[in-house]
Amino acid sequence: MKPGEVFYYADEFNVSWMPTLRAMWSPIGQQVMIPTPKQPERRYGLGAVNYQTGETVVLFRRRKRRQEVAELLEALLDKHPNEIIYVVWDNSNTHEDDEVEAVVRAACGQIVLLYLPTYAPWLNPIEMLWRHFRREVTHCELFVTLKELLQASQAFFDRYNQMPQQTLSVIGATQTN
Repeated sequence: MKPGEVFYYADEFNVSWMPTLRAMWSPIGQQVMIPTPKQPERRYGLGAVNYQTGETVVLFRRRKRRQEVAELLEALLDKHPNEIIYVVWDNSNTHEDDEVEAVVRAACGQIVLLYLPTYAPWLNPIEMLWRHFRREVTHCELFVTLKELLQASQAFFDRYNQMPQQTLSVIGATQTN
């Protein structure tokens, strides 16, 4: 990348109050019991990871519609007011709409959207960060309230923003200067 350019991979992910389950050890013949909420609620994360530095920008919202996707682009523009921002993401219909187009037009060439093929998550390295997030935050874990889940989720990304080299390792990138 040239000086004054940044490169992000972006996507959305589910933050479910219902614990995600994974294989775990237990004594033979005894099943591990994971408590679950009576009425699971869901929130969504919309995020982007800088492929050069490992920094993330993540928003948590009630929905993941076009409006929220436009908010993510605006957050990237706020973070990089004087740089050209390349955003790579999938061909979801929420990534192409009047609200998203309005942000791109208002940025006057400062933001460039690049699209991956539909149904090809293995091409987007941010999927590995989402998997890592679930492993550390939500697997086999029940939070007493949705607020606690969202706080733990934000804390995960805040912690990884403090050690961007680890984020780069998770997504399979190397830091460039």
